[in-house]
Amino acid sequence: MAYWLIKSEPHVWSWKDQVDKGETFWDGVRNYQASNNLKTMKVGDLAFFYHSGDERQIVGIVEVIKPYYPDPSDPAGRFGMVDVKAVKPFLRPVTLAEIKADPRLHQLALVRQSRLSVMPIDASSWEILMHMGEKP
Repeated sequence: MAYWLIKSEPHVWSWKDQVDKGETFWDGVRNYQASNNLKTMKVGDLAFFYHSGDERQIVGIVEVIKPYYPDPSDPAGRFGMVDVKAVKPFLRPVTLAEIKADPRLHQLALVRQSRLSVMPIDASSWEILMHMGEKP
C-alpha cells in the first residue's frame, strides 16, 4: 500500500462533499508531476484529503477504489483521474503551519512544493500525520 495527499479547494470540492457523495472520481489534474502521481496510485492506497486555499489543512482520509483512467474533461486526452471513497475524517484538522513546524516532516512535497495537488507521503510521515489528526 502507498500513501498520498490530494488537494482540493473546499469551495470547489470539500470534505463534506466527498462524504456526502461517498465514492467519486478525482479529476481536473493538469500538472504533469501530479498526473504521474495519479498514474502510480493503486486500488487500496490511502490519501489524505487536504483543503487548500485559505484553509490549508488535512481534514480526512480517502481510499483509491479505481486506478488511473482517462479524464473525459481533458479534450487533449493527456490527463487522467482515479476514483476515491471517503474513509474517515480527522478528529481535528492538521494545518499546514503545524506540518511545517514539525522537523520530522520537512521533506514532504507539501512543504517543498506547495502548489503540487497530488503527492506521495512516506509511511513514517503518514503515521506522524495520523497521530496529529487523531489526537483531540
